[in-house]
Amino acid sequence: MNDLEKPSFAQARAAAGALFFDEAGRILLVRPSYKEQLDIPGGYVEPGETPYAACEREVGEELGIRPPIGRLLVADWAPHPEEGDKILFVFDGGVLDAETLGLITFADGELTAFGFHPIEDVDGLLIEGLARRVKAAATARELGETVYLEHGQALRAG
Repeated sequence: MNDLEKPSFAQARAAAGALFFDEAGRILLVRPSYKEQLDIPGGYVEPGETPYAACEREVGEELGIRPPIGRLLVADWAPHPEEGDKILFVFDGGVLDAETLGLITFADGELTAFGFHPIEDVDGLLIEGLARRVKAAATARELGETVYLEHGQALRAG
């Protein structure tokens, strides 16, 4: 693409996911059927859809449950060399109780399993950028904050 073909503004793809916990404080990770690495429930925002609505829709489609989705924990500007500009949102899914966990189904075939993992284990389970994003989201939840990241890392002032 030459300079004449480049858009004059960013045309970022947006995705949204939820960070769910169990009563022991572990994080829910899912196994997608289409890739090797674990992930969090979520997916791309569709045209005309807000990131929050996309998170609710994706959780319903992927897990077959519709728990209340809470506040935004992280917004991460994370361009990808092959996929272009991306903005990734992580919302607080809260604690899933045993009754809700019993209702999880993989109706759309995108996921094959789920499990809860301690936050200190995510580095070995998730791709690097997602691991940083998940850890930042868990910390933001603990502190009652919302955090802006770039490539999964907080910006340093000055």
